Formats: sequence, C-alpha cells, structure tokens
Amino acid sequence: MRKHFDDQIAQLGEQMMAMGALVENTIERAIRALQTDDMAEAAAIRDGDHIVDEKEREVEAMCIHMLLQQQPVARDLRTISAALKMITDMERIGDQASDICEIATMGHLRSPRPEHFASMAQAAISMVHRAIDAYVHKDIELAKQVELSDDIVDALFNDVKADLIAGLRGHPDRTEECLDLLMIAKYLERIGDHATNIAEWVEFSVTGVHKEE
Repeated sequence: MRKHFDDQIAQLGEQMMAMGALVENTIERAIRALQTDDMAEAAAIRDGDHIVDEKEREVEAMCIHMLLQQQPVARDLRTISAALKMITDMERIGDQASDICEIATMGHLRSPRPEHFASMAQAAISMVHRAIDAYVHKDIELAKQVELSDDIVDALFNDVKADLIAGLRGHPDRTEECLDLLMIAKYLERIGDHATNIAEWVEFSVTGVHKEE
C-alpha cells in the first residue's frame, strides 16, 4: 500500500513539474511576443489559456483522489496540500500571461517600452523559474531568495510607473498606450506575488511551517 502511495506522490511531483514548465514557457513567450510586437504569437498565447487551466484541473483531481483514497501521513499531507495551493498560483500566472497578450493584441502599443520595463519583465520571469526550481529540488534557500526578490519586482514596478508618468508629460496623446503599459506592469508585479506564494508553499511542504503562521 505504501509503495503504491509513494508512486502516486512521485507522479504528482512529475505533474507539478510539467505544469510549472508549461507556465514558465507561457510567460516567457508572452514577454517575448510583447517585446518583438509579434501579434500572431500573442494571440496564440491568449487563445491557448485553456491549456494551463486544464492542467490545473488534472493535478487538482489527482490530489483530491489521493486524499480520498489513501491515508496520507503528515509529510504526505503537506506535499498534497502545498501542491493544491501552488497550482492555483501557477494558473493565475497563466491567466496574467494571457491578459498581457490580450492587451498587446489591442494595437495601442506603438512606441518604445519604458526604460525599466525589460528589467521588470526579466525579474518576474526569473522569480517564476526559481520558484519552480525550488519546488523540484525542495530547495528552501532558493525559495527564500525568491521571496526576497519580490521587493525587487515591486521597486521596478514603481520605476516603470515613474517612467510612464514622465513620458506622459511630454506626450499627452499617449495616455491610452501608457495606461495599457501600466496594466501590463501590474500583471508582472502580480506574477511576482504568485511566484512568492509558490516559494512560501515550497517551504511549507518541506518544513511544515508557513510564513504567515
């Protein structure tokens, strides 16, 4: 019985890694499409949002089946409950990547991006990558680094806002475009928040203690 459950735990880990890779790839593609003005790619990402949703439902069903059919000990219960929390944040990251592409396809983004925009996008992507990596390797120190990086993304969000405000002073005709860019920056900031949540649940799955406790 225990061997069968251990196999299921291993399968859950594989599915979590697969969903993490899917989400990571989605946000990377979204930012690349935005930076290169590839509207066909942006539309494909927007229209493919259901793929991440389906993966979330698949992993969620696996977790619920394990809880109902098995008798997990404390460590296993932490692994399953953390997975349920993490897939919610992964799905939200997928949603925000889709939302970024939705804005990109509206055609309002014409001029160069704000000075700090690329740095913010890269920092958010890095947080997602490292949060997933921390889960794969059960690396608490890496998870903590991700949590600390949230301040960097927040600071860059403020820099992007300042860039946009400065740009508006000389180009009031760019109001709609600046608002779209500000919304995209806000989605990137939220992606950083979700990566932080994933990192915190990685810590919980290993230690049994959540940061908010």
